[in-house]
Amino acid sequence: MDLKTKYLGLELKNPIIVGASNLVTNIGMLKELENAGAAAIVYKSLFEEQIQLENYKLDEQMTGYDERYGEMTSLFPSDIYEAGPEEFLMHFRDAKKALSIPLIASLNAVQFDTWNEYAKKLEDAGADALELNLYNNPKEFEMEGRSILNEELDIIEGVKKHVKIPVSVKLSPFYTNPLYTFNEMDKKGVDGLVLFNKLFQPDINVNTQEMFYPYNLSSEFDSRLPLRYVGILYDEINADICANRGLFTGEDVVKMILAGANAVEVVSAIYKHGPKQITKMLDDMEIWMANNQYESLDEFRGKLSKKNIKDPFAYRRAQYVDILMRSSEIFKKYPII
Repeated sequence: MDLKTKYLGLELKNPIIVGASNLVTNIGMLKELENAGAAAIVYKSLFEEQIQLENYKLDEQMTGYDERYGEMTSLFPSDIYEAGPEEFLMHFRDAKKALSIPLIASLNAVQFDTWNEYAKKLEDAGADALELNLYNNPKEFEMEGRSILNEELDIIEGVKKHVKIPVSVKLSPFYTNPLYTFNEMDKKGVDGLVLFNKLFQPDINVNTQEMFYPYNLSSEFDSRLPLRYVGILYDEINADICANRGLFTGEDVVKMILAGANAVEVVSAIYKHGPKQITKMLDDMEIWMANNQYESLDEFRGKLSKKNIKDPFAYRRAQYVDILMRSSEIFKKYPII
């Protein structure tokens, strides 16, 4: 079977990309993922906030004892400074050297200028493409949704001007109209959309009455949200589409290709089952394709997208109404009594 696909201008041997996580910071794990069949890897995100925090901590340590005695101005040499993104970039370059598959950089910045600066540094470090993590954590009641979107569009436009490598955006579904947002980003020339980011969510321990922060791995049902938007977006925008969330099996990947995805990203599947899960997913895809007499992904990509499906209501709310009208059927599968 021919599993090759094209994503962000990159020729990939198959559609399975390993998403950004702490897993990929280990060179040995990177090689395992490549040997298991990963077509590309998204390196752990470069977080501007983390670099800022490290700078603040160093400054605090450097100045904490200043003027403790009248004749003392500092305990430390004046030329000590925080490495900033340089240590991260060093590890990124090492990862790039260790792999023969594409390495995509992930960026999560705060300041407008920093998006451009760090994007260029990642390009210079050898990134084959760039993935921007765009999301807003609302803190102000007065901020309008349009102002948030305008800021993100400006970030995309700025980064596209500063780098030559392809640029994708990893997004949340929390927009007033996600389709409008995706279309506006497409107009700015973004090369790919990753749907959707698995955002951090805090929890409450009712026994200790304290906040705690559990790992937020995907479940098998999480794939339904990106599946819907992949199916609606197929052949409606110029940007490539990458599905993310809840992908654990070869069947899950096949569903996304049928809806119209160019590629998928997996993380939770590897945390739960290890790198060999990629091999199993690819094997299962080939078996499904053989059973259905497909020789390549292009033969069935988008076959069940909104544009190609016969049922005009499959991706609309009308389908939800139809399910409600047939709600008694659920008792046949899950009898209460």
